[in-house]
Amino acid sequence: MDYQDVAYEARDGVATITINRPEVRNAVRPRTYEELTHAMTRAADDAGIGVVVLTGAGDKAFCSGGDIRDKPGRDPHAGRIHVRRMFALSSVMRMMDKPIIAKVRGFCVGGGNEINLFCDMTIASEDARFGQTGPRVGSIPVWGACQLLARYVGERKAREMVYTCRVYSARESLEMGLINQVCSAEELDGVVDKLCQDILDKSPQSIRIAKIALNAGSDQEFYSAFFPSGELLASIFGNDENTEGARAFLEKRPPSFRGYRR
Repeated sequence: MDYQDVAYEARDGVATITINRPEVRNAVRPRTYEELTHAMTRAADDAGIGVVVLTGAGDKAFCSGGDIRDKPGRDPHAGRIHVRRMFALSSVMRMMDKPIIAKVRGFCVGGGNEINLFCDMTIASEDARFGQTGPRVGSIPVWGACQLLARYVGERKAREMVYTCRVYSARESLEMGLINQVCSAEELDGVVDKLCQDILDKSPQSIRIAKIALNAGSDQEFYSAFFPSGELLASIFGNDENTEGARAFLEKRPPSFRGYRR
């Protein structure tokens, strides 16, 4: 595949996959999902790779979620295609028998935070910011945040994150259990490199089996919940609130959803 939205590098047992759209804070569009799926599969199939690092280009964002400019013109049929596209990416990330480390600078929000949830571990710089944005723009985070987030941060905090769309600092995210470690921006690359080496020094067979076993319980729950939730996500494509959320974001104004008194 000819990558446009993603960069791929393999060296010394580590595959580094970079979401390469810094001009839009690494927002993901349909092509990005497809390239990420291809790159993840490439790493999974490479016997010389033991660890995958997922990151975003530049220092502004790991991933700011779905590219809102892609929303206008969608309908439920397009939504169902998109759900299958997202499921292909999350499946290869969870099912590959190699750890995936998210290396996060800047914003990791919306679908970007859901991609973070599918990684095995997360190391963030002090300027990183995490959160969900779906209800703010007339969408819903049912790709992973409504299924896996509570396992990381607890039921109450997960509801707070999804309902309020609040953005949390790296330190707050560490305290709630969303990420593994916080370091300075200058130290981030070195800390992630050391973690990769710590993993590569261990038995590859043991790491493979451990990941499969660790994912077994949560993934069964995720898969059983994703398909009905995915249909709900597809069904909102093109409805009034979804369209208003996208339009308001593009016009840089607060959305005016009907149904609640202001």
